[in-house]
Amino acid sequence: MSQPDLFVVCKNCGSEVSPYVTECPYCGQRVRKRAPKLDRGGGERRRRRRRRQRLPRLRPEEITGIAPDTRPYATLALIALSLAATVVYAADPGLDLGYVTLVGDLEGAPADDGVLRWFATPFLHADLLGYQFVALVAVGVFGLMLERRFGPAAVIAVFALCGAAGCALAVLVEAPPLLSDATVYGVVGANGAALGMLCAWLVDDRRAARRGDERENDLLGVYVVAVVLVLLSLAVAEANIAAAVGGALAGALLGLLLPLVARRGATY
Repeated sequence: MSQPDLFVVCKNCGSEVSPYVTECPYCGQRVRKRAPKLDRGGGERRRRRRRRQRLPRLRPEEITGIAPDTRPYATLALIALSLAATVVYAADPGLDLGYVTLVGDLEGAPADDGVLRWFATPFLHADLLGYQFVALVAVGVFGLMLERRFGPAAVIAVFALCGAAGCALAVLVEAPPLLSDATVYGVVGANGAALGMLCAWLVDDRRAARRGDERENDLLGVYVVAVVLVLLSLAVAEANIAAAVGGALAGALLGLLLPLVARRGATY
């Protein structure tokens, strides 16, 4: 930016006068039509203050810390696999899809508790549609929230690990059904995986609240779902309460680890 002259010379008397006057103080001759504007910024233009960027207001369906437009493909895939297994079982009940049987012969499935079956049985519900409906609704609700916060890989990992952990505990203790007189029981369905996903989400939510990040979630509904899943595990012989306990414990542990893994992944 060009600097103003230090003085101007009056053409009438030859005197040096201030560049900020219009008439010569010595002879009264008009020096210029108008005085130049004063530069109060020391010769530099004022910089416009940048407005602090603010996040837009949350929409009615949006929750703090969650990306509302994330598609829950992993959660939907888990539910679809479970429903597909039910259709396959309905077509051929004698087909061994990977059920874990603790006592007796569960619809023709051999009494086998191999490790691979621990990961398969959370997808299997045979013809227990009422049990399947409750378990998959819980998987859908908490899988959706976990996937929005931690991504699809986290949801698949929580479902698989919690389901397998619950099945492993049931095999270890061979827990019989408590409110059922069934002589044939095993580990079937996603009660352990669903409770694990619920506990993983709940642990992360409560830790966030301790840090001052109150997300204003309806915890009463969460506790109601947890109680329903526990009672279902007591009432349905194939659900197995030990699987529910094991899945819940594994989910609580994963709820502590998921934020650490997500934070570490974000730094790369």
